[in-house]
Amino acid sequence: MQNAKLVISGLVAIMVSAVAVSWWARERAASEHDVILTFSAQAQGAPIVFDTYAYDNPGGPGRVRLRDFRFYLSNISLESEEAVYVEPDSYHLVRFDNPEASDTIRLEAVPLNRVARVTFSIGVDAEANSSIEVRGDLDPNSQMAWNWEVGYKFVMFEGNLMLDDQEQPLVYHVGFSENRRELLFELDMARLATDLGPVHFVVDVMKLFEGTTQIDLGKLTSVKFDREDAGQLADNYAKMIEIAD
Repeated sequence: MQNAKLVISGLVAIMVSAVAVSWWARERAASEHDVILTFSAQAQGAPIVFDTYAYDNPGGPGRVRLRDFRFYLSNISLESEEAVYVEPDSYHLVRFDNPEASDTIRLEAVPLNRVARVTFSIGVDAEANSSIEVRGDLDPNSQMAWNWEVGYKFVMFEGNLMLDDQEQPLVYHVGFSENRRELLFELDMARLATDLGPVHFVVDVMKLFEGTTQIDLGKLTSVKFDREDAGQLADNYAKMIEIAD
């Protein structure tokens, strides 16, 4: 009889535990959401256009043609009033060579019901920048990698300047560890009270050359390994992303 009671007690405990686990799983699933971040590229007030002389030189005469523009976005964190979610292996290559001139990052199973702030970096943190480990979109064999004395190119802009009927190549590859810039965005809580997105950002490509420092592309046609010039571009691109209206 005693053994039977023990068996029954054990079965009841197992059932209670199973119910508790099932409830916890449902509650966790209900509190997890995918968060979508979208990035749309613009230049001088309109969606970017590649391979045409569509833009004014921000700091001098001439017209600019954009051939390639991409950058690393990393270390995404979402913050509510109670908690912070940090995306693991958070390294994304954002590019706009598509008909929509936009890119999307999906953060899966975020355990927050609301998001008050979004933080991310343009560039790569020093640890990942000096590693050959493939993490997220980081690949040491990609077009966005230097040699390992430097690491990754954080921002790549390539194009041409037409000045006095002469075409000059423009090449800006920025990527020293000190060029990483962290950006923080406060979100409208009312807009996100019932769902978590998508959150839309606008990337103003030509702000790479204006802002803290206005740059005449005719005088500075290339930036690669010069730390002073790279620092000026980094201070500019720290302001090139905004929350869309």
